[in-house]
Amino acid sequence: MFRVKSVEQSMADTDEPDTKLRKELTAWDLTVFGVAVVVGAGIFTLTARTAGNVAGPSVSLAFVLAAIACGLAALCYAEFASTVPVAGSAYTFSYATFGEFVAWIIGWDLILEFALAASVVAKGWSSYLANVIGAGNNVFVIGGREYDWGAALLIGVLTVLLILGTKLSSRVSLIITCIKVAVVLLVVIVGAFYISGKNYKPYVPEGQPAESGKSGIHQTLFSWMTGSDGSNFGWYGLLAAASLVFFAFIGFDVVATTAEETKDPQKSLPRGILGSLAIVTVLYVSVSLVLTGMVNYTELADQKLADGTVQTSTLATAFEAHGITWAEWAINVGALAGLTTVVMVMLLGQTRVGFAMARDGLLPRGLAKTGKNGTPYRITVIVGVVSAALAFFFPMGTLEEMVNIGTLFAFVLVCIGVVVLRRTRPDLKRGFTVPLVPLVPILAVLACIWLMINLSIETWIRFIVWMVVGVIVYMAYGARHSVLGMRERAELPGFATVDGPPDSKPDTGTGSGP
Repeated sequence: MFRVKSVEQSMADTDEPDTKLRKELTAWDLTVFGVAVVVGAGIFTLTARTAGNVAGPSVSLAFVLAAIACGLAALCYAEFASTVPVAGSAYTFSYATFGEFVAWIIGWDLILEFALAASVVAKGWSSYLANVIGAGNNVFVIGGREYDWGAALLIGVLTVLLILGTKLSSRVSLIITCIKVAVVLLVVIVGAFYISGKNYKPYVPEGQPAESGKSGIHQTLFSWMTGSDGSNFGWYGLLAAASLVFFAFIGFDVVATTAEETKDPQKSLPRGILGSLAIVTVLYVSVSLVLTGMVNYTELADQKLADGTVQTSTLATAFEAHGITWAEWAINVGALAGLTTVVMVMLLGQTRVGFAMARDGLLPRGLAKTGKNGTPYRITVIVGVVSAALAFFFPMGTLEEMVNIGTLFAFVLVCIGVVVLRRTRPDLKRGFTVPLVPLVPILAVLACIWLMINLSIETWIRFIVWMVVGVIVYMAYGARHSVLGMRERAELPGFATVDGPPDSKPDTGTGSGP
């Protein structure tokens, strides 16, 4: 359970002919993937809701604070990815620091994060599609139950694209990302002409008691621990807003899953991770400044309608207040483009984590086989089918929070892992190093823990249940089929365990393996 897979062994395994990924990606490709997965529909909706209900004009500062917190974790990912440029992201990093059991747990956690995120976002894409082509055209209704063919179709098309090649996927992602960034820049430039300085005053509105109306397992863990719902607006509202908008940034960690397919990973990975985070921070802050400058923040608050439903604001709300009617159409197009690339990159991340786990034997090794295009086509097909089925049959609802807690858990382990690997393997060549260790990783961990306790108790319960299921699966299959364990027991004569200093040449043996 606690056997550690050395960095040298991880690197040696990337040369196995049947499971070899093609190195095609550059720093620019990684930056595109990062922007593609982080900028989704949230830039058009989350900004308005948070400004109107929680923070007022100070939502722009909330984005800055969230970017700083996210940047701390991004620094840790950049160091790990440049040190261990192997597919699997946090799973591979954990294997090299905490051992096999923790690696399995984080891999199981990432399966939940990426697969569920792809399905949830695909359903969001389908909703925007309905706004463009006509309500209801994206679903089948059978026996009173809706089946979302729009979301399933999107996942199916993107799965085929990923099988055809990672470089091809990057080019398609670049085109679609350019479209959505162009829409964002359009609304920023046009909206800037309608900014009024008086709408920024007060920048931090006076605090008001929050009325969440949630109790029991539906309340946040923080509320349960303190017995308080806190407040909206004011400085507490600003911090609460930073917690909310933080989730708009998550996804950059998917970039690290492509480490094995990257040219010059020691330089390209840090540039891709940190560069994409810098770009999206500028976009989010720009949109929030324009939005809160166009209208008073009170006009963006949720409105309760006569029939009891709640109407939420979007970026289009500010444009409609100035008679700009085309904005909603442009935002729908931008959201469709944005969500398309989010689903694609989430599916990519899921397949690479599953590929790494299968190559290590913790999942069936046949799933790690790569095809003539240099992609793990078997695991890609399985991920695509499962994600499409989830999106087609099930309403996602509050399961979105499961994505958030899974991501934050991965962040915590990676940040701690940086400190551990610095102490256990100071000899390793690092293409990028986190400054001020251990202060930066500790601050990142504290920020992630703060965000985790602001998720609902219900989410925590579901997360713990999923982890328990993962432990059972590991004990029943992974522990016995682990390639590292079989090497230690000399059950795989075709492979030798690689340890020692990084300049030692790995002996991969002469046998053909299993």
